[in-house]
Amino acid sequence: MAWNEPGKPGQDPWGNSGNNGGGNSPKKPNKNDDLDVIVKKVQDIFGGQSNGGGFSSIGGGVILAVAVIVWLLSGIYIVDPAERGVVTRFGAFVDETKAGPHWHMPFPIESVKIVNVDQIRTAEIGYRADNRSSRTGNVPSESLMLTKDENIVDVKIAVQYQVRSANKYLFNLSDPDVTLRSVVESALREVVGQSSMDFVLTEGRNEVVSRVQTLAQDRLDSYGAGLVITSVNLQDVQPPEQVQSAFADVVKAREDRERVINEAEAYANDILPKARGKAARELEEASAYHDQVIAQATGESARFDSIVSEYQKAPEVTRNRLYIDAISTVLGNTTKIFVGSDSGNNLLYLPLDKMVNQGTTIPFKPLSTDGTGTQAQATQTTNGTSQSSTRSNIREYLRNRELR
Repeated sequence: MAWNEPGKPGQDPWGNSGNNGGGNSPKKPNKNDDLDVIVKKVQDIFGGQSNGGGFSSIGGGVILAVAVIVWLLSGIYIVDPAERGVVTRFGAFVDETKAGPHWHMPFPIESVKIVNVDQIRTAEIGYRADNRSSRTGNVPSESLMLTKDENIVDVKIAVQYQVRSANKYLFNLSDPDVTLRSVVESALREVVGQSSMDFVLTEGRNEVVSRVQTLAQDRLDSYGAGLVITSVNLQDVQPPEQVQSAFADVVKAREDRERVINEAEAYANDILPKARGKAARELEEASAYHDQVIAQATGESARFDSIVSEYQKAPEVTRNRLYIDAISTVLGNTTKIFVGSDSGNNLLYLPLDKMVNQGTTIPFKPLSTDGTGTQAQATQTTNGTSQSSTRSNIREYLRNRELR
């Protein structure tokens, strides 16, 4: 049933109980009626009176003052010691503030962005580390690189860096962190491409890291990235997984070669000095023997010349002297002597070995019974006097025999 059914007044949904011009059509609502009610309530709150539907001057001023104060207070901000505040005015850089409370003109005139400049940031090249699961994921598109000798190596590095200039970090590049990753990867590929595989895998690791850090930092500075690289750490460098077993065999063979070379060098270092010393000693001994033989020959020659000269002066005496010296030399080195008579019957054993040990004197018995009465005495002593004593006794014996 309709709201304005004929014969039932007061059913108009717009609140019009009467007819307009004798008809049953409803009266259209006036939207200003609700707005006037709201304005009146606001005026009542601030103590104002309705004046054509507007605010009183006092209430409007208070509202405006409060709004201005809140707007101005919204420009206060605090910067921590590890941070820097970058203030922009309509999007353009104005100032960079340090630690402490600061104020800037509120939005939309000025705004501030806080950047942590002491935070150590990390960029991983060739892998991604999951700190929650302690696992590392390999990224072959970043880690596989070609060396100068046309070999492929799998290199993973971690780069740690900080923000040097907050202004440059925010405005010079659209995404400085992504730019740093690209720059470091490019520098790493350049360094590896200029090096051989053995150099990268063995002794050249520290040099590769140093060159990558220097080259990447120079490029970041040329871009004005506002970043500084604090360290570059080589996480791992290996040949590709498909050839690691063959490469392990090559490395083992190289290590065996180095070990054998080192052992050979150690053996040579041990043998060569000994051989040189032995050769030098033999040369010295030969030289000494050479000098000794020459000196001895020279002495013998001079002695022979002197003996010849004396023999020419007194042949008999010289001959007897030579005979006595020869006998003295022979008997001085003999421990057992048998002496026989001219007839060949009587033999006398002289225990010279006991005479040498005891230092005693044993007289000779008569050597013959032909009435000549020859007698000799031999003395053998120790402590270096045996030879001289024997010589003197033999000389005395021969002298007495000649005189008789």
